[in-house]
Amino acid sequence: MRERLSAFVVAHADPFARTLAVGHLTASAWIVDAARTRALLTHHRKLGRWLQLGGHADGDPDLRRAALREAREESGLRSLRFACDRIYDLDIHRIPARPGEPAHDHYDVRFAFEADPGEPLVVSAESKEVAWVRLTALAEYGADESLLRLARKTPRLAG
Repeated sequence: MRERLSAFVVAHADPFARTLAVGHLTASAWIVDAARTRALLTHHRKLGRWLQLGGHADGDPDLRRAALREAREESGLRSLRFACDRIYDLDIHRIPARPGEPAHDHYDVRFAFEADPGEPLVVSAESKEVAWVRLTALAEYGADESLLRLARKTPRLAG
């Protein structure tokens, strides 16, 4: 995925722009609790799936900042802090066509965060629900390989 993502960035003048119809860079937030036993997931309104929080860079080349912005907007959490100083994961996934938008790829750069699960959550318009989910229960939420990969890497995060 690293090679595909790098080639995409080199091939396009503004890979951060949502208007790039073939695809664009996105930023995700894998948010875990201090014990590293739960992750915060959103039930995405448009995709109808449980996913990590995140979204479009909207032209911002600082994907760390974009991931933090998206995480705050989609959860209301203010206790967020980076759990890892570097990129946590990369993923490329297809987004299905919708009215006015062709199918395209998201070149997703993912960052790991820690937050306090006792802090109140806010459900944004992009979500049906936001919930702390035990990593051992991800399959019950329809987790795909991409989400399971994030969970498998979680024990390696510094506590």
